[in-house]
Amino acid sequence: MRSHITRYNLMPIPPVEAQTEYIEAGALTFGIEYRLLTDAIAAASRQTEAGGNDRGGQREFDDRGVAIHVFGVQDGERREFLRFDCFNEDPHYHYVSWRASSNEMLHLDPIADGEPLAWALERIRTRLPQMLTRAGALEVASEVDQAAIEEAMPGIAEATYRARYHHDDAAVLAGALNN
Repeated sequence: MRSHITRYNLMPIPPVEAQTEYIEAGALTFGIEYRLLTDAIAAASRQTEAGGNDRGGQREFDDRGVAIHVFGVQDGERREFLRFDCFNEDPHYHYVSWRASSNEMLHLDPIADGEPLAWALERIRTRLPQMLTRAGALEVASEVDQAAIEEAMPGIAEATYRARYHHDDAAVLAGALNN
């Protein structure tokens, strides 16, 4: 049976700044974008194969969906610690550890977990400090302002659904290839 965790010795493909909407919530910043993941995009970002404890080697990429990036400040730099990739074929999320220069991708089971975007929004509302701690960002987790998160949630949800239903695939692809 395939594990639900894939470990990489690579950092995830960064967001395409021009196609990402940012929302501040206290010490955190949320970035919402619609992403395409193809072999060409993975190759352009040198993400064609995983390393470390990874079992798969090179794989084919052809997926798309809304990504929610969670940023905080660690060691004086804004860094992404969590990413929820609410993709059509393989929904998953990432714990990103900058200090270890690695990330872990955990696969979702839409049957058990429900609709991936709704699941991700609920995790943001209810499990963010625990997830940030798991990502190695204890100091960022300690700065989570739950009231600021609740205040930002309507805007985050609106941005995710806007990205899902009002994106331009050609612009997304061009931005990803030129990132």
